Amino acid sequence: MKRLVIFDLDGTLINSIADLAVAVNLALKSCGYPTHPEEAYKFMVGDGINKLFERALPESERTEENIARIRSEFIPYYEVHNADLSRPYEGITELLAELQRREVKMAVASNKYHSATCKLIAHYFPEIDFYPVYGNREGVPVKPDPQIVSDILAVLDIPKSDVLYVGDTNVDMRTAINAGVDCVGVAWGFRPKEELAAHNPMALIDYPSELLNYL
Repeated sequence: MKRLVIFDLDGTLINSIADLAVAVNLALKSCGYPTHPEEAYKFMVGDGINKLFERALPESERTEENIARIRSEFIPYYEVHNADLSRPYEGITELLAELQRREVKMAVASNKYHSATCKLIAHYFPEIDFYPVYGNREGVPVKPDPQIVSDILAVLDIPKSDVLYVGDTNVDMRTAINAGVDCVGVAWGFRPKEELAAHNPMALIDYPSELLNYL
């Protein structure tokens, strides 16, 4: 019996790719760099925003200085506009309500920077008792390092055997493996099923309601 489900955010709970694409493209354009189609960003996200900016920059321009320039343009815009186009995936709100009804604890572990992670969870899921909600925090390595999962388990004092980690990318699958917890990959997110299957998750699901079969 799983007592805790840890969810990734982007590509798992919400489809946030449009807002991310708009914000990064505006930052790139303001710094004089070419932009990318929205679909391309599905393969740039997942490893934290600095890695996103690095991937979005032309290969010859991927310096720490230029990443910092893009970040300085991105953050002020995204702070205001990160919920313009993003939406929960169909069936997610119903799944979360059912988990809460069953008294299953829920937490969030995201590589999105912490303040935006907290804001989006509060905005889209005000009725759901997520705790704790962790985005990428200063001094904490990004996933697939398992530190974020370890921090969640320390707060809740729940054994790894009672935990299910849910995500949509290879980063999520590797995070679960590194943390020593079971994982389920979701096929509605940003990456193809084949990427998830390569890491042998407990299951790959096509619809949120299917998660209830693995508790």
